Amino acid sequence: MAGTRSIAITGGRVVPIEGDPIDGGTVLVVDGRIAAVGGPGLKPPPGADVVDAAGRWVLPGLVDAHTHLGAREEGEGWAGHDTNELTGPIQPHVRVLDAINPADEGFRDAIAGGVLTAGITPGSGNPIGGQTVAVHCWGRTVDDMVLRSPAGMKSALGENPKRVLGERRVNPSSRLGTAAAIRTALADALNYLEKEKADKAEEEESSERLRLTRSRDLKLEALGGVLRREIPWRQHCHRADDIATALRLAREFGYDLVLDHGTEGYLIADKIAAAGVPVVTGPLITARSKVELRNRTMANPGLLAAAGVTVAIATDHPVVPVHLLIVQAALAVRDGLDRETALRAVTINPARIMRVADRIGSLVPGKDADVTIWSGDPLDVMSRVEAAYIGGREVYRYDYASRSGVFTAP
Repeated sequence: MAGTRSIAITGGRVVPIEGDPIDGGTVLVVDGRIAAVGGPGLKPPPGADVVDAAGRWVLPGLVDAHTHLGAREEGEGWAGHDTNELTGPIQPHVRVLDAINPADEGFRDAIAGGVLTAGITPGSGNPIGGQTVAVHCWGRTVDDMVLRSPAGMKSALGENPKRVLGERRVNPSSRLGTAAAIRTALADALNYLEKEKADKAEEEESSERLRLTRSRDLKLEALGGVLRREIPWRQHCHRADDIATALRLAREFGYDLVLDHGTEGYLIADKIAAAGVPVVTGPLITARSKVELRNRTMANPGLLAAAGVTVAIATDHPVVPVHLLIVQAALAVRDGLDRETALRAVTINPARIMRVADRIGSLVPGKDADVTIWSGDPLDVMSRVEAAYIGGREVYRYDYASRSGVFTAP
């Protein structure tokens, strides 16, 4: 076909995530998408650019579902901190999309660490903090990078909103007040949706085709997307009692819940599993810097997975630098998480949580050709990413001579 560009990554140990590993495998890319994945018998078509991956491991790009890349920029001080809109406790209408600077050095760190897709969320200073986004980690503007927007609604329980709002003498400033504020906002959104439905019915029944003039409410519109289950509710919570509150609110309002952090999730893993709620756990390699982290353990991902919970691992960058995502997965394996689940926890699981698994998260024909070539087993901390492709285009290559990565300009 005229204009078709083909790349064949051959000879490596291909780990498609959805499917068994293939030694001496080939990943065929055509026009930015994965066309085929197979063993040594899969021959590159005539004219394909052949990339020799012999002795290497070939994986899909890693996915970190909870970061603040570009919105809490590195080395910028207060000028680069745009994660919390603290002019009021309920901020569902704000979009982290509008705060992301693609020039943040963190995006390059992400790619060098194999993380080609990131979920970027507002902060946890508010009971409802705003809309999240899923992006590729490479592009000139954030609009070029977006995979899904919004990808979720950030909400926070526990210590952070209680402390932040309490210090500002803004209500709510307690756990019961935080839950009440969330409940009130969701009840208002339900009423808004009911009125919208009634107005539409009135229009349809009017013999004069009456068109009502509605005043838009961006906050309630945004929450309506949660209640219609168009986007998941991304609930920041650490302690087991806050996790229980998150489960309680989700039962009451019927939205799709995702638990973010879930530090004490292992204490009530059976209840989380029974509710069918996934957990984006992390950051894992931090100090117990606040009371809620007192019971932090690296065994949490393994204990959750053993109970039947779908687990993703996240860095909460810059809390843990994003390029250490795979290191966290390796340490979770050391503490009981099985290898296959660990790799799924940084690929297909977070992709599904953010509802972008139709495009990324595994090496499957039809998906975006987001591919990483590793020097060895990615769960070995001595391995490094030697090359990374986003949409079939090489965006990074490690130069051993200079001991540094070389990035392609977006």
